Amino acid sequence: MSLKIVVLAKQVPDTRNVGKDAMKEDGTVNRAALSAIFNPEDLNALEQALRLKNTHQGSTVTLLTMGPVRAAEIIREGLYRGADGGYLLTDRAFAGADTLATSYALACAIRKIGDVDIIICGRQAIDGDTAQVGPQVAEKLSWSQITYSEEILNVNDGKIKVKRRLERGIEVVETHLPTVVTVNSSAPECRPRNARLIQKYKYAKTPTERKGETGIYADLLDSRPYLNLVEWGVNDVNCEVQKVGLSGSPTKVKAIENVVFQVKESKSISDSDADIEDLIKELISNHTIG
Repeated sequence: MSLKIVVLAKQVPDTRNVGKDAMKEDGTVNRAALSAIFNPEDLNALEQALRLKNTHQGSTVTLLTMGPVRAAEIIREGLYRGADGGYLLTDRAFAGADTLATSYALACAIRKIGDVDIIICGRQAIDGDTAQVGPQVAEKLSWSQITYSEEILNVNDGKIKVKRRLERGIEVVETHLPTVVTVNSSAPECRPRNARLIQKYKYAKTPTERKGETGIYADLLDSRPYLNLVEWGVNDVNCEVQKVGLSGSPTKVKAIENVVFQVKESKSISDSDADIEDLIKELISNHTIG
């Protein structure tokens, strides 16, 4: 059976380089102050989608991302690895969205795309670590969901079987389509870019990116439809404005702090049972553990 798969992907600030300018006064992330990368677990999700495409003839993999115009780079990165297309949700009204507003906008876009069989996304994004968007999208669409997935084992007869990795072990679960699957970082890494696909899609652009384009590149975009990436705003996906962006976001960030741990003192212990037992008692008494 052929599958219509959508991968939810996010361009995130590189949290390895958080500095004093990482937040704006209104409590939102200052993305302009941080370099942007493809959310790591979304790459794991993309790999699972591409594997399904390889094993189910006629299947398609499409990326859906929300963000500023520069987030179109995420779609190109997906195309370079084997995806078939992408949609960029970009509108000033989307700015400042928390997980509730984000999942609402994404669910509206999924409805507009239509006839989707599987949504796959990373478990969580490194700029929030909430692991809420995937499950919230499933709830808004009234779809089944499988979280903490490590491998999609098979899809047959309208059902999907997935291996989940949990804290205390592994379990295999099955549900019906359509469904939302969130993927852990323990899943296989995404395949590298394909040189042939880079050459094919390196000029792929959204309408906003095309503005002012003239000459040979404009002609190229006109003659090759697959280079024109879809760009949608609030009205295009029939969102209620009050449910997106800051107005639709009950979550507020009060502050962000860059914590650097420094060693002030140290203690050496032997591997004897007595020393280890004393250390555990000390850690429990000062509430480091327990």
